[in-house]
Amino acid sequence: MSSLPLKVGGGDMEHIHAHAKETYPEECSGVMVGMNTGEMKVVVDVWRAENTHGDERSRRFLIDPKEYIAFEKRADERDMEILGVYHSHPDHPAEPSEYDRDHAWPGWSYVITSVSGDDINATRSWLLKPDRSGYDEEDLVG
Repeated sequence: MSSLPLKVGGGDMEHIHAHAKETYPEECSGVMVGMNTGEMKVVVDVWRAENTHGDERSRRFLIDPKEYIAFEKRADERDMEILGVYHSHPDHPAEPSEYDRDHAWPGWSYVITSVSGDDINATRSWLLKPDRSGYDEEDLVG
């Protein structure tokens, strides 16, 4: 892997997992904010977002663009940036779907948690390839 690792501390990872369990069997979503140190991307906080997808919330998530703008403003006020998005895959692997690829932004990290009821099966992080042909997995460190 040639990308910088993504560091998500234990408390923030617990928050992502708790969110995934709370919204099961629907997908949860949120943003990860922090900074790029040049050696790694460090998540300082995770902020929950509402899944506004009209239907199929068990397989899809959507964050309202107005909420993204509010998150960007909030991150700017704290001298941080949005590093990426997290979401859950209820009863599916922690791998990006075609829907995820169609809606991904280059340069952002995409943390996906596989959840089945109260069980967290796996959490992995992905980066969209520059040509949007797929994803590369990135190192996720605690």
